[in-house]
Amino acid sequence: MAELESEILQLRKALNEARLGRDIIKKATAYFAQESLENTR
Repeated sequence: MAELESEILQLRKALNEARLGRDIIKKATAYFAQESLENTR
C-alpha cells in the first residue's frame, strides 16, 4: 500500500511540474504574440 501512495505522490508532483511548464509556455506565447503584433505596426 505504501508503494502505491509513494507512486501517487510522484505522479502528482510530475503533474504539477507539467502544469507549471504549460502555464509558462502559455504566458510566453502570449507575450511573444503581443510583441509580434506591436512590431508589425
